[in-house]
Amino acid sequence: MNAKVSLSTDYDLIAAAIHYIDGHVREQPSLDNIATRLHVSPFHFQRVFRRWAGISPKRFLEFLTLEYAKDALAESKSVLEATLEVGLSSPARLHDHFVSLEAVTPGEYKQRGAGVEIRYGFHPSPFGRMLVAATRRGVCGVAFVGQENPIEAIASLQRRWPGAAFVEDSSATSAIAGRMFSGSPRNGEPIQVIVRGTNFQVSVWKALLDIPLGRVASYQQIAQAVGRPRAVRAVAAAVADNPACFLIPCHRVIRSTGAVGEYRYGADRKRALIAWEAAKTNGAPEHSLRSATRV
Repeated sequence: MNAKVSLSTDYDLIAAAIHYIDGHVREQPSLDNIATRLHVSPFHFQRVFRRWAGISPKRFLEFLTLEYAKDALAESKSVLEATLEVGLSSPARLHDHFVSLEAVTPGEYKQRGAGVEIRYGFHPSPFGRMLVAATRRGVCGVAFVGQENPIEAIASLQRRWPGAAFVEDSSATSAIAGRMFSGSPRNGEPIQVIVRGTNFQVSVWKALLDIPLGRVASYQQIAQAVGRPRAVRAVAAAVADNPACFLIPCHRVIRSTGAVGEYRYGADRKRALIAWEAAKTNGAPEHSLRSATRV
């Protein structure tokens, strides 16, 4: 038997399960198989999974398949085409937004954050520990940290805002962290995000906000949405340079083949994000998964 996996949070258990299943997809491991691999009981595993995802592992794993990704891409195509018709800056939004994005002015961009105070803190989330940073105008950075040294996450934020003053103050960002995974645009004002980037980067980040919850889009579709159909590589670079993960949903961009592709915070986390959101929007009631069933 393999060495015991360290599972300090619900997400550690889920991530380990997704990683195991992805590597043994042809074997179609049962719930018992997965639980044994993770050194937990099948009952505990299913209970944690339902608490985390809201549905059974069997139903959740349907959203991890290549077939689901391909169908979601096809459905998103019409949404993004409609976005092009109304214009990315149009007030006629296609769906309620949880995030409102604002770019710094050209003058502020050149100042590199000089005179700006950024308060940041580390908080738990359904996908592991995360860094949340904010100015008085809004959130300016979100990054998953996990078990890694948080110093690099802070250093990355400082490189983006080199002239700013940084103050660790988790009390200033706790409310934002609390809303990120449980809020709704109907429950209050959208979370304001302030970004520092080129005009092209900002246009890509705004386009990402037009991918509905539970859907995905390809890099090619995003390139078309920003009016640069041949700039797929540049789009991919802008997506990868997203300053506020999850709030600006770069995890919803996948390859045109349906493959999940790379993610700064790990492919397993990206799969988990996509499937978790799909479960929130498409998770119809289903029968409880018995330990003998295949997942």
